Amino acid sequence: MKTTKFATVLAGALALSTALGAVPVKAAEFINVLTGGTSGVYYPLGAALSNIYGTKIEGARTQVQATKASVENLNLLQQGKGEIGFALGDSVKLAWEGDADAGFKAPLDKLRGIAAIYPNYIQIVAAKEAGIASLADMKGKSLSVGAAKSGTELNARAIFAAAGMSYEDLAKTEYLPFAESVELMKNRQLNATLQSAGLGVSSIKDLATSVEIQVVAVPEEVVTKLGAPYIAATIPAGTYKGQDADVPTVAVVNFLITHSDVSDETAYQMTKQLFENLPEMEAAHNAASQIKLENALTGMPVPLHPGAERYYKEKGLL
Repeated sequence: MKTTKFATVLAGALALSTALGAVPVKAAEFINVLTGGTSGVYYPLGAALSNIYGTKIEGARTQVQATKASVENLNLLQQGKGEIGFALGDSVKLAWEGDADAGFKAPLDKLRGIAAIYPNYIQIVAAKEAGIASLADMKGKSLSVGAAKSGTELNARAIFAAAGMSYEDLAKTEYLPFAESVELMKNRQLNATLQSAGLGVSSIKDLATSVEIQVVAVPEEVVTKLGAPYIAATIPAGTYKGQDADVPTVAVVNFLITHSDVSDETAYQMTKQLFENLPEMEAAHNAASQIKLENALTGMPVPLHPGAERYYKEKGLL
């Protein structure tokens, strides 16, 4: 009997010492990926990124959130309501500065950079029957410029200003996401749409299969007036059905942004897994074929997150 009592006490003591010396189980890391509308490019890329993080980052639980894109994503990151988000370079710059007209009531000082990714091409597409062959021809016509104060709409305002125009020159300005703009054009209730997205965006592909389109050029002199972070670009012939020639336009680089409260290890892993799983990103959307490690730091408008910095130092970029 004494032996049994001793064995019980010993077992209890061992259990207690094991419990006290146990390594605590790490709480699951939650990563909310902020994207854009489901008919744009951010959403499929964000879904791929969410899947990569969920499978490659140990203990990570992920979610992809459809949003109104750049401006909303940056405000959500500042509030800690997302861990990583897609945003246009000009929106990031204006957020850091706290430009109220662009939708930022104060400087978003918690924003931190992960990577420059692919350029967004400003794609102005009109119904052929509307007779819009140039930016000047937009006068007196109806145009959708993206959701109000979205990254796309900020691009539209900047381009119109550089071309010596404003929304007042239009017969009607609609503030609609890509898919809704296309539906109005199909129903002949809208002449044109301006979409800031990767080449081959599904909304314009859908439009081009339903109506004859005209891709409207943004001339080089407008691009020069815009300056950084805008760059001259070309929409190659055949990108959309019925587009027979190259069309000059303007592009602005997209960035993946996080915030300062995200741990260094998580930011490191988010950066590392992005660049180590690019084929999966490309499978989600061809725009990802333009994501290059050597361009990851180009034009970053906010300070890098220390976790991302660590990855780039390992790769010899810093």
